[in-house]
Amino acid sequence: MYFKRRQLTNYESQESDSDSDSDELPLILVAIENPGSEFPLSTEEVPGPFEDAGGDGGRPTVDEVQEFCGSWKATSHFTPPGPCFKLFLTEELVGEIVEETNRYALELQEKREPGVRGKLAKWVTTTISEMYTFLVRVLLMGIVKKNSLREYWSTDPMFATPFFASLFSQDRFLVLLRCLHFVNNATAILSDPLYKIRNVLISLTSAFGRVFVPYKDLCIDESLMLWKGRLAFRQYIPSKRRRFGVKFFVMCDVKTGFVQDIIVYTGSTTDIKHYEGLGVSGSVVMTMLAPHLGKGHTLYVDNWYSSPTLFQHLLSNSTGACGTVRSNRKGMPAFGCGKMQRGEVEFQENGQQLAVKWHDKRDVHVLSTVHTATMSATGKVDHLTGERKIKPDCVLDYNLKMGAVDKADMINSFVECTRKTNKWYKKIFFHLIDTAVLNGSIVHRKVITYQKYRENLMRELLEEHHTPRRPSTGGRPAVDNPLRLTARHFPCKVPQTASQGSRTRRHCKVCLSGARRSKQRKMTKYMCLACDTPLCISPCFEEYHMLKHY
Repeated sequence: MYFKRRQLTNYESQESDSDSDSDELPLILVAIENPGSEFPLSTEEVPGPFEDAGGDGGRPTVDEVQEFCGSWKATSHFTPPGPCFKLFLTEELVGEIVEETNRYALELQEKREPGVRGKLAKWVTTTISEMYTFLVRVLLMGIVKKNSLREYWSTDPMFATPFFASLFSQDRFLVLLRCLHFVNNATAILSDPLYKIRNVLISLTSAFGRVFVPYKDLCIDESLMLWKGRLAFRQYIPSKRRRFGVKFFVMCDVKTGFVQDIIVYTGSTTDIKHYEGLGVSGSVVMTMLAPHLGKGHTLYVDNWYSSPTLFQHLLSNSTGACGTVRSNRKGMPAFGCGKMQRGEVEFQENGQQLAVKWHDKRDVHVLSTVHTATMSATGKVDHLTGERKIKPDCVLDYNLKMGAVDKADMINSFVECTRKTNKWYKKIFFHLIDTAVLNGSIVHRKVITYQKYRENLMRELLEEHHTPRRPSTGGRPAVDNPLRLTARHFPCKVPQTASQGSRTRRHCKVCLSGARRSKQRKMTKYMCLACDTPLCISPCFEEYHMLKHY
């Protein structure tokens, strides 16, 4: 491959001719109901009510006003969060999860020894509505974080979150989490390392590609989900913050951050089509880009993927590419400059590809098929020399458009619902759920924060699927309220119940559990409203609020 050599100094700059920032972008196609036009009305299509109407000083006549008022058109349509999320996690997919969860629960019950009691002994068949409520409960744990699962049912007044108990009892949630399953073990293909989660992975990734048509610029990068347990395809990447975990190849739309496709890396059995001469990295790129080849997209990748051979193959399929590249890649030209000063740059081109060596803090090599040998101002000024900073156009575009995958990881990291678990496939499932929620927020296209979208989504799913459960009447007594010795407390009557009416009574807290005198089961019709504690009016009310050890 023949490259022409060209070198520029830090003071030689030309205007960029790059077409990577083209304004001609394809429309986003979203598979949701759209009853009207998404575009605002043009003033050429509908005359304004205050346009010049002729000889009355610009005022419209009554007939013209009535005619204008009768020409309403739909210019926007509110889409609730739920349908956007259900484009990915469909009821059909949740139905399959429910079926496999029920089957796996029965298998666990059959393995249980006779006479051994436990949560599985109280197993009740789950449903689609309960599974959606379960997922809402898991998503909510990503916003309300606690150190352990059992703390969500704590009765300690300082840490209590009663809303979680209103969704599920502790035993029901834990047994659902234990029995959560996605495949029939009897018919699974055991040679597939991902057979435990394969059905969910295929369903979600195919929905990602079906619902959203990406804009021009795409990027592919690695993402690492933390996992320190035993797993055959666990990876160690020292450059990542979490270092150990399951590696994903992720393709994102640069403009919106929509996750277009995901491939789980499992070593030699990774689900990719191998292309001769491109290696594993090039085969990953070609597999993920297969539905988008020949459509004029531009791909941004890092130096693990980039090579002149891959970029030439993409160019032959009407797909541009840009990325950092290793200087020893096969087909890379030999740059003539030895040690370069900061800001110096050398370009080499062969008519189709542009190779760049630019020295910033260290040598940076970039390969591109969509840029020219030009440099542009960054908008910053060198504080030592006072001169404006300039960089090659390909470097500027790469820095601007390469971070979509890392940004998606960053956004989800603040509210992710994944928790420590012994089952790796459950953690991957919850990671995929987070990704589906992120994509749903992008499809939703409303000016609200990502956390607000998640909150609205959870509320809507609960309104549709949740059935209020009866409050628990048993369990451990609440921990002592630390505010009972402070603030202001006044007695009031116990609220009447439908069955007892005006004769409603409750057991006095001090008489039942006090340590200063013998315990007795004494009923009272009075209580402290602030503490929500039934108390005899005298002397128990005074002792409860004045003595630490009553």
